[in-house]
Amino acid sequence: MAWIITKYLLTAGMVVFISEVAKRSDKLGGFIAALPLMTLLTLVWLYIENQPEEKIANHAYYTFWFVIPTLPMFLLFPYLLPKIGFWITIGASVVATFICFGLFALVMKSFGIRLL
Repeated sequence: MAWIITKYLLTAGMVVFISEVAKRSDKLGGFIAALPLMTLLTLVWLYIENQPEEKIANHAYYTFWFVIPTLPMFLLFPYLLPKIGFWITIGASVVATFICFGLFALVMKSFGIRLL
């Protein structure tokens, strides 16, 4: 139980840290958020918990493919925000990301990469 609490605190701490940095500097906050810190932390947790190397490697592999269709959201969000407000922009960004992911998965399937 202590291990789960430690994982929660460290992982949540990263999110809080990034949001605090972003309050002071848009660029530095964005840079830190763009680093694969959560993925690296997840890989560390999997390793410490004695998960098989194949599972750890697969996590990194699929994270790569899952990041690509999320990228349009980072352009859509700042475009929509001043036009339709924060919460609707969040919703539209989520919907757009799901659509991009579905289309990306279909395209990648034709190359033999199964994401779904």
